[in-house]
Amino acid sequence: MAETATDNDVYWMERALVLADKAASCGEVPVGALLVRDGQVLGEGFNQPVGGHDPTAHAEIVALRAAAAGQGNYRLPGATLYVTIEPCTMCFGAIMHARLARLVFGAREPRAGVCVSQLQLPQAGFYNHRIAVTEGVCGEQAGDKLRAFFAARR
Repeated sequence: MAETATDNDVYWMERALVLADKAASCGEVPVGALLVRDGQVLGEGFNQPVGGHDPTAHAEIVALRAAAAGQGNYRLPGATLYVTIEPCTMCFGAIMHARLARLVFGAREPRAGVCVSQLQLPQAGFYNHRIAVTEGVCGEQAGDKLRAFFAARR
């Protein structure tokens, strides 16, 4: 279910873009994420799989872990995850298990994105939870960061 972006969405996504820059400064793919509920940041993260030697340390997972630890609960109802790129299968599964209310992402990930680019998992009928999805918030900036990162590596 697609939703329209708000001014608040742009504000929070700009904060996620700063986290993406942190990832890039560490030599990681520039992806940033933060979890927000009622105007409060519950958790934030940026990609860290290379430096952390952890294949699960995607920005979304890092933010979800921080939020769940801070709340003392792995369920985070009513929360919105802002992430600079469309989530992969692993991250989408974690988002669903956390029972988030909403997902807002910036750029599409044409190869591995599972919300709109490949599998359209938010519309899958086999989940017992529904999540609202808004795409394209600051998407051009997020995509530019990814393109610049990979161009520099070639």
